[in-house]
Amino acid sequence: MTRTSTEKKEFMPEFVDSTVKEIDSRLRQLKDEVARLQAARAALTGARRGPGRPPGSRSSTTSRRRARRGGRRPGRPRGRRGGNTRANQALELVRNRPGITIPQIAESLKIEPNYLYRVMPKLVSDGSVKRDGQGWHPA
Repeated sequence: MTRTSTEKKEFMPEFVDSTVKEIDSRLRQLKDEVARLQAARAALTGARRGPGRPPGSRSSTTSRRRARRGGRRPGRPRGRRGGNTRANQALELVRNRPGITIPQIAESLKIEPNYLYRVMPKLVSDGSVKRDGQGWHPA
C-alpha cells in the first residue's frame, strides 16, 4: 500500500510526535536506572555520591578526638572564620578597585582564583556586584 502525498504529510507529524514521546519515555527510564546503579555502586564501594560529605559519615574516633579538645565550639574546625569572609574581602576589593578581575582579586587575597569563581556569582545574586566583561564592579 503506497501513501499519497497528502497522507504522507499527515503521517509525518504523527510519526515525529510519537517517536519523540517514545524517546522521552526511554530517557526517563534510563535516568532512573542510572540513579539506581550509582546508588548500588556507592553502597558497594563506600564511595561518596556527590559534593560534600553526607551527614553522619564521620567516624566515631574523629568525634571522640573532637570531644577531648576544649575551648572551641563543637562542629567548627580549627582556624575557620565566620561566614562569607572571602566574599566580604572580595566585595571590598571590588568597591575599592572597580573593574578588578578575578585573578587580580585572588592575587590580592593570596588565594587560588578557582575559589572566587564560586564566590563572585553569589555576590552577583545578592546584588552586591555586577560583571562587565572580565571586570567586576559594585552594583
